[in-house]
Amino acid sequence: MTNAQLIPVRQTFAVRKMDCAAEKQLVKSALEDKPGIISLEFDMQLRQVDVVHTAKLGDVDAALQRLKLDSEQIALTDYHGDADVLASTQQARDADEAKTLRALLAINFVMFGVEIVAGIWAQSAGLIADSLDMLADASVYGVALYAVGRSASLKLTAARATGWLQLVLGVGVLIEVLRRFAYGSEPQSLFMIGIGLMALAANILCLYLLASKKDSGVHMTATWICSSNDVIANAGVIVAGILVILTNSPYPDLVIGLIITAVVLNGSRRILSLKAR
Repeated sequence: MTNAQLIPVRQTFAVRKMDCAAEKQLVKSALEDKPGIISLEFDMQLRQVDVVHTAKLGDVDAALQRLKLDSEQIALTDYHGDADVLASTQQARDADEAKTLRALLAINFVMFGVEIVAGIWAQSAGLIADSLDMLADASVYGVALYAVGRSASLKLTAARATGWLQLVLGVGVLIEVLRRFAYGSEPQSLFMIGIGLMALAANILCLYLLASKKDSGVHMTATWICSSNDVIANAGVIVAGILVILTNSPYPDLVIGLIITAVVLNGSRRILSLKAR
């Protein structure tokens, strides 16, 4: 079989550096438009992807290798199911997941606006940095929706644009946090705690919306991981607000602001370091 497989096969790949929504989108973008691809199933906990297809075996492997995500085939079996039914099921699943992504995008974008305004008013580096984290997630969801039905090259370009956006905003917030370290600030602790609780509730809602889809593929598990991490960041803002009250010092707020900013900048670095040909 030198050109294509006559019978659908299932190839399972370990993709060891696929641990966020943007990287999962890169994998999906690199494969879904290839002739012969029937379905993609992701397991983010194991960092694996199952590819059911009738394409050349080497083509799928080569497409993944070009992403430089440390991918390796770990299983190959014949697929004996109904390819047409499977493809139809995948389309229905994608439509359902796109609906969920729109809700997640709206929640994160609204909370970005709330937190950035509240952070400036309350002089809270933690809230400003957490708003950046919300915007970073919203951009990931927005890129995923933009990518639907578009070419693989446009999808890859859009995913990397997310990394540049995170980098620019992250550097801006880092400068602001350092300025507050140098010149001082008076964070409003009770306001920090209240907005932190609101953001925490928003991310718990995101987790609820994702609960039934986190293992379904099409980067749902990755968004679950992102929202889970956001819950930790929200808790950090709340704890920082409490420590500001107990210590009568702005430093807990500044420290959590630095930590959240570092996480976002690291995510940007990893996205921009990905190469696709």
